[in-house]
Amino acid sequence: MVLIGISAGLISLALRDPSAARLEQEGVRLAALLEAGRAEARAMGLPVRFELGSPESGEAFRFVGLPPQRKLPQGWLNEALSAEIVGARALVLGPEPLIGPQRITLRLGERQLTLATDGLGPFAPLATATEGTP
Repeated sequence: MVLIGISAGLISLALRDPSAARLEQEGVRLAALLEAGRAEARAMGLPVRFELGSPESGEAFRFVGLPPQRKLPQGWLNEALSAEIVGARALVLGPEPLIGPQRITLRLGERQLTLATDGLGPFAPLATATEGTP
């Protein structure tokens, strides 16, 4: 019985939707980048914000306020990914330690993943990636 349970679990992981895995990978990466930007903002005492870019600018997103030598990535790993900052034009990352609640939703095909912070804790997924409308 135990072997059957373990086998079924491994099979379900192997059959996982690749777009869900790519979306989760982007979510983990973005959460790490946002926390890096937040740490830099606090360490240097600079007002830093995260903004979404445009196709014309050649950048998917940017960190505004960091010195040029502290340049963070400006693109998604998957070009089909889209993002929306919920309720604002930018995410404020600092320099204050308490930044206020913020959310960003990532979409890849029919799947979406929302990263959020309560303003004190780190940016993290609200739940696993889901299918359907926002």
